[in-house]
Amino acid sequence: MKYDLPLVISVTSGKGGVGKTNISVNLACCFAKAGKKVILLDADLGLANVDVILGLTPTRNLFHLFHEGADLSDVLMDTPYGFKILPASSGVSEMLSLSTGQKVTLLEAMDEMEDTVDFLIVDTGAGINDNVMYFNLASQERLIILTPEPTSLTDAYALIKVMQQNHGVNDFRVLVNMASDEKSALDIFRRLCKACDHFLAGVGLDYVGVIPRDANVRKAVISQKPFSVMDHNSPASRAMMEVSQTIRTWEVPHLLDGNIKFFWKRLLFAQ
Repeated sequence: MKYDLPLVISVTSGKGGVGKTNISVNLACCFAKAGKKVILLDADLGLANVDVILGLTPTRNLFHLFHEGADLSDVLMDTPYGFKILPASSGVSEMLSLSTGQKVTLLEAMDEMEDTVDFLIVDTGAGINDNVMYFNLASQERLIILTPEPTSLTDAYALIKVMQQNHGVNDFRVLVNMASDEKSALDIFRRLCKACDHFLAGVGLDYVGVIPRDANVRKAVISQKPFSVMDHNSPASRAMMEVSQTIRTWEVPHLLDGNIKFFWKRLLFAQ
């Protein structure tokens, strides 16, 4: 399927440790394998680790774009897997909150890639801080990563509640990660649906699928390689490919001026 407009997807969670970045990286791999042009933005600005999972060492990152006048071309980095990343920095306090000026910088920089990408994947931080809200508001689709752990359910609900009550967002996609089987994945998803139905009128949740618990995923993380590349026949890899195929059927909303600038404009004016 060919997109005339880019699809911008935030991969997000209420809780850390649910495998959000790993999902982002492997989703990018699957899209690239299907011939799509993909950019993965590491939007966990203070605790970035997309480059770590990929075993890469960027010489520039978004800190240099904001604070040292670097161009987007200086920051954008090719990976061995057919997609590009926009790396962020880790342990830099200046990156924990974006100023309006920094958002303008991003807006201007991203104009350059409006015709060169099919998918922009935004790997957000976890929780409900300002940066997480900014990037989720700016995206067209919000993919919440959930695990069978009770704390994951509670924190996912908190994220959805804040997005709906403070920002008017009602529609979310949900991917269950690290589940023992489909039954347990559907059980935790239904529990989230029940809580939202009871307390948050108007919220719509779409079940995207499940990535099963798979020992190959941990091996891949230790090896700093995407699990979908390291062993494409593993249960997690096959499931990831199915999820990517599902996402590629999603329609691209025609928002604002019809190109990738809409992402940064929504980011700029998010309150």
